[in-house]
This record gives sequence, structure tokens and C-alpha cells, in this order.
Amino acid sequence: MIGRGAMAEYKMAAENLELYYGNRHVLNNISVGIREKAVTALIGPSGCGKSSFLRCLNRMNDMAEGVSIQGRILLDGEDIYDARTDVTKLRRRVGMVFQQPVPFPMSVYDNVAYGPRIHGIRNRQRLDRIVEEALTGAAIWDEVKDRLGKSALGLSGGQKQRLCIARALAVEPEVILMDEPTSALDPAASFKVEELVRSLKQRYTVVIVTHNMRQAARISDYAVFFLAGEVVEQGVTDSIFTYPADRRTGDYIRGRYG
Repeated sequence: MIGRGAMAEYKMAAENLELYYGNRHVLNNISVGIREKAVTALIGPSGCGKSSFLRCLNRMNDMAEGVSIQGRILLDGEDIYDARTDVTKLRRRVGMVFQQPVPFPMSVYDNVAYGPRIHGIRNRQRLDRIVEEALTGAAIWDEVKDRLGKSALGLSGGQKQRLCIARALAVEPEVILMDEPTSALDPAASFKVEELVRSLKQRYTVVIVTHNMRQAARISDYAVFFLAGEVVEQGVTDSIFTYPADRRTGDYIRGRYG
């Protein structure tokens, strides 16, 4: 586990986090450090708490009925659960990409421009630049530059997911959260998203939930293994996958359960 004194070196950090949905204890005493401009994979069997933890990082769990959270989550040393936190600004800094790619029923251009417009940007030239940069950053510009005015619903599944990533990039986040972003995609589309994730860490801090151990090994720099609402082990991915410190980690990575 991570000592409190070491938390300052992380872009984000959870300290003694407890999460309840009503009477159900979902996360138990979670302390996790997330390093800046790196990919951190959250791994573990279904129902272990990794997606619930991910949603804590930009307060998406606030929308769940009966949720109760104790402990702290720090972003650049500031507690995001402080009463003074502007949640809208937090979610601009900490973006989210979901498991199922769901473009808005509007044009490719308007999907990407939606967030900047919500934040008050109206100048067309500035929006044009933001849209192009976001689509380029999501590795989809060349595929959609001639159809920006057409409905995003006509894109393939992989293109829709990369469009959703572009939509997240358009508001210039610092952290990008991804909840199994390739689980609904075919192998070719998954490969493109994996390549994209590896490139994103040059500019962003990325946290990704994945059930695919090969994917976690390919794309992540650090890994956190969750089991039954607790963190069993965390550290450099290569080390955890090669020499796990806890037998349960090794059993899960080798496919003995989960």
C-alpha cells in the first residue's frame, strides 16, 4: 500500500476511500496512486469494485441513489470531494469514456464541438480548430474529415469509440478515465483504440478498466488489482504480471478465476 507521505507525487490519489451503495459496502479502505502522463490499468474479476472506483475519480457516483463516500480523492493535492469543489469543472479536468460508444444524434462536428460550446466557446474558427485537433488526437481525423457534417450514428463501432474519445479531448482534460473502452469492439477496432491509448499518455493521464489481461500488459505502465472491493496489489505492470507479490494476483492474471 501507499503511505500518505508519498501521495504528493501522484496526479490523482485515493486515501482510505470507502464507498457504500445503500447498505452495500463496495470499496473498502482503498489507497491508490495514479501517476501523471502514464496509463494505469484497473484489473480484477467482475464485481470487484474497479468500475465503481473509476467513477469515484470524477464523482460520477454522485448520481447513484443512496451513495455514501468516505476518505479522500486528491487531484493535484486538492480533495475533489471537498464541499467547495465545482463538479462541472472537475469533470472537464477528468473526462470519461464509457464501455459502449454512444455518439450524440448529431453531426460528427457537433459531437466534438458540444463540450466546448457548453463551456462558452462560440467562435467558429476556434471551434474548427478544437474539432480538428481533438479528432486528430483521437486518431480519426483522416477517416471523418470529409464527413464532418454527416450524422455520427453512421460511423462504425470503432470509429464511434474514437469519436467519443475525441469528444472527451475537446474540453482539454488532464485525466481521461476509460471503462472497458474496447469490450464492444472487434479485434481490428480494439487494436486501433489500444494504439490510441498508448499515444494519449504523452499528453494525458489515463486510467483504464479492462478485463483483458493481454490488453493490460500491452498498454499500461502501472496496474492495480482489485478483489472483493479491496486493492490487493499495485505497481509497475511488468513487475506485477511477471513477479506478483500476492498469490491471488498471480492466480487472476493466469486465468485461474475471474
